Amino acid sequence: MKKSILVILTTSILLAIGCTENKTSINYKGNPKPLKQNAYIKLPLGSVRPDGWLKSQLEAQAEGLTGNIDKFWPDLVNSSWHGGDGDAWERGPYYLDGLVPLAYLLNDTQLIEKVKTWIEPILSSCNDTGWYGPAKNKDRWPLSVANKALMQYYEATGDKRAIDVLTKYFRYLHDTPPDWPDNEWRGVRAMENAVTGYWLFRQIGEPWILETIESIQKNSPDWTTYYEKFPWDSAASVGKKIPAQRSESLSGHVVNNAMAIKYPGLWYQQSMDDRFKKAVFSGIAKYDLNHGQAGGRFSGDEHLSGKGPNQGTELCSVVEYMFSLEELYPIFGDNRLADRLELLAYNALPGTTTPDMWSHQYDQQSNQVLVSAAKRDWRSNGDFSNIYGLMPNFGCCLANMHQGWPKFVESMWMATNDNGLAVVTYGPSVVKANVGKGKEVTISEVTDYPFSGFVEFTITTNEPVRFPVYLRIPGWADSVKIKCNKITNYARTGSDFRIDNRWRNGDQIILEMPMEIRVEKRYNNSSSILRGPLYFSLRIDKEYKSVRINYDNYSYKGSVDWEISPKSAWNYGLMIDKENVKRGIKITENKVSKYPFADKGDMIWSADSSKYIPSALDAPLIITARGMKIPEWTMKNNSADIPPKSPVKPEGVPEIITLVPYGCAKLRITEFPVMDLIMMEDVIK
Repeated sequence: MKKSILVILTTSILLAIGCTENKTSINYKGNPKPLKQNAYIKLPLGSVRPDGWLKSQLEAQAEGLTGNIDKFWPDLVNSSWHGGDGDAWERGPYYLDGLVPLAYLLNDTQLIEKVKTWIEPILSSCNDTGWYGPAKNKDRWPLSVANKALMQYYEATGDKRAIDVLTKYFRYLHDTPPDWPDNEWRGVRAMENAVTGYWLFRQIGEPWILETIESIQKNSPDWTTYYEKFPWDSAASVGKKIPAQRSESLSGHVVNNAMAIKYPGLWYQQSMDDRFKKAVFSGIAKYDLNHGQAGGRFSGDEHLSGKGPNQGTELCSVVEYMFSLEELYPIFGDNRLADRLELLAYNALPGTTTPDMWSHQYDQQSNQVLVSAAKRDWRSNGDFSNIYGLMPNFGCCLANMHQGWPKFVESMWMATNDNGLAVVTYGPSVVKANVGKGKEVTISEVTDYPFSGFVEFTITTNEPVRFPVYLRIPGWADSVKIKCNKITNYARTGSDFRIDNRWRNGDQIILEMPMEIRVEKRYNNSSSILRGPLYFSLRIDKEYKSVRINYDNYSYKGSVDWEISPKSAWNYGLMIDKENVKRGIKITENKVSKYPFADKGDMIWSADSSKYIPSALDAPLIITARGMKIPEWTMKNNSADIPPKSPVKPEGVPEIITLVPYGCAKLRITEFPVMDLIMMEDVIK
């Protein structure tokens, strides 16, 4: 889909048709020939830093599991990746893949020193063949993750040893026979190596690197055909093949799918064949059609599981889907990818962790009315998967969850081929980058987005400099107002708004995005409420209970396993006027706190008092709406049963119900049955 660029001409602002193709950045390394030029160029790690509530979110992560887990989790304490005799497979590289960007984004000296304790043994482990890492690891899969950590480390530090290790390893892959079996992780995820491979080619330009990637593409599982002939569709559902069992097919594994959606797009850069571009967008559409759930994600507990809001989604798949979108956006520049990325970052990601980032779930649910160690309709995952805790099922998510927020921040701004900057996703941040003819500028983005639609950009520059700024207009936004240099313009939904200006120190761009209430049709004709990129869920009174779910519950500072029980009714249907969805709805905006995705009653670890304290603060946004209890809608197998098909016959009394952002609701109903208002017309007048 070609990007839409608005056209307006003023004395200082030029909004031009076309994108930045056929121009070449002099400031950052885009794809050299023979690769296809990408729409945008990812900035090096450290160019974009979090600010405002987003900085608080990353600080909470640093104070929570990410900053502490390697002190007490044996898989990391004894990891062979930094000199121990323990785990030599994926968990060390997974952890490092999130720790590296977090440390350098926060410029946290303690975390940076922690990074070095992992990186130094890795850098010194490379042997004459090009293989590196623990001697007892013979599997290529964990190295494909370690590659990404080394790539980010080089961007942050300029340490050429990292480039040397990556160059030797890719030469090893080039010179050894393909080893990408369909029934092994290294096979189904083989093209993960292309992320670092294309980056390395941009750095050193060696043509044999492209030969290596081509060999991987041709000798590993064919994800492009998979998306063209998607096997996990409605026919598979009718045939009782969904959810798939682990033993049946790795192609149905949710994390494999979240990673693989970028593989045809990565190869598109080299093949330049539109077939691979089409496969990406066809794949996303098929995920949504067959397995899509609220929050922008698709189901998988632990395999693709259909659209029912009682089914779960694994945390690993959320952060990997985010990373895939972050890789795909600069290739295609399609704003639908950035819209989806915001949905995941601002809903699914915080929804599956506690606000203080000390606990996480393995599986989250759209309709999650009980968090407990109990039997649920997971096809592959265990009974503990729903717990907010340290390791509530397999340890992969405990190792891999750390990349979500830092990589999202990294990708919020990108460079353009015409030597400008593009806003990819909105949130409080500061970008420092070279623009124009090599001049460094800083742009600060002050906003409470996604809780507010008001965004203020301020340019800091030592001297006037001309360069374009591209503003992504979200697909949900209508009549966006943009003010710059006393000129006001309006932008269309889903477009890009290009401002080409000679910027002076202190110049500002003001963006006002009206955030109207929207209703989205979901499973069984149920409905979800959205405002901007946020889904809203029923606020359910709750009680936290600390439990010990298994022997892997290691007690250290805030490390704990939580069961959460409902203390109020949850089986509400929405009373929505389809002709006027805002009718009966009231929105209250509150101050965004240190823990932006906390709501009243959530347990927050206090390092000062070394105990958990219930939050007394409301969520940043509260919506009141009208609802009605549905007596026949009850629990089934310890989850809320699937919503009764809407419209539902009214049998109760209308009530005022309270909704909070999905990420703030650890217990929630997000896909609501809808009451039949025609049958209760007299009631609502």
